[in-house]
Amino acid sequence: MISLKTIENTAAVLMKKAAVEIPNDYLSGLKAMAKVEDGDLSSFVLQAMLENYEVAKEDSRAMCGDTGCPRWYIKMGNESSIEGGPVALESALRRATASATSSIPLRPNRVHPLWRTDHDNNVGIGAPEIEYGFEPEGDWIDLITVHKGGLFGTDYRMLFPSDGIQGIKRFFLDSLVSFGKRGLACQPAIIGIGIGGSKDSCMVLGKRAACLRVVGDKNPDPKIAELEEEFKELGNSIGMGAMGFVGKSMVIDCNIEVGYCHTGGMQMSVHAFCLSSRRAVARIYDTGDVEYRTDPNWFTAYQRRETVEW
Repeated sequence: MISLKTIENTAAVLMKKAAVEIPNDYLSGLKAMAKVEDGDLSSFVLQAMLENYEVAKEDSRAMCGDTGCPRWYIKMGNESSIEGGPVALESALRRATASATSSIPLRPNRVHPLWRTDHDNNVGIGAPEIEYGFEPEGDWIDLITVHKGGLFGTDYRMLFPSDGIQGIKRFFLDSLVSFGKRGLACQPAIIGIGIGGSKDSCMVLGKRAACLRVVGDKNPDPKIAELEEEFKELGNSIGMGAMGFVGKSMVIDCNIEVGYCHTGGMQMSVHAFCLSSRRAVARIYDTGDVEYRTDPNWFTAYQRRETVEW
């Protein structure tokens, strides 16, 4: 059985890692982009970002002043057992979030939408978000924390089958141009695209595609993988670079996830992760052992299953 103490202690470590340590996959992608960027201001921003990441790690401070909105993704192996059950798990994650907001520190971004009540700890009604996934085997749980900006960098459109791939491309480009011109996202970023599902699940797909896949990962469907590469190149060809300045550094990588949808529709969402790509992962085993990593490995074959039975 996995103890609550282990969960809370591990969650606290993850919160610090996500805020301070940029994942190597994103850092490698950013360095590669900086080598080819030729826009003056865009190049300056990329170099400043790289220097900022080094300073953040050396000083053990959050790499961005706006530390986003902490959220949790929990993956459970089918044989895992948690002390106190799921309610106790969520309480532990809320305690870890509140504690980390003070100790790291993180900016307390969460307020009541109407009364603007602020508990100064990033915890409140529906905050932090906690989403779940399951795997058919395993006596472990994965704790994944993502600190994503909570204001902009996301859009949704109801497309139709007749719009086809060209319609998907148009909305993709419309979104990126809007993000860059209006300052709605911090580029360069991992772009997640959700296609299909219903409106709510489409938004979830796109956000998970942005936040829970690493740079260089490809969709196992070869045709979708081709689209991912095409969209990445397309996004970097619109004349916008880092933070919306002139350049070609808009998209570090593009990840696409799909879900079966109503026969008459083709929903689509576009999400830009933060330029800091703040995520951290730990697997906790029933033995109490903990393994840390940066790849969420969320989209397994089980998560993408099409059949009735597994």
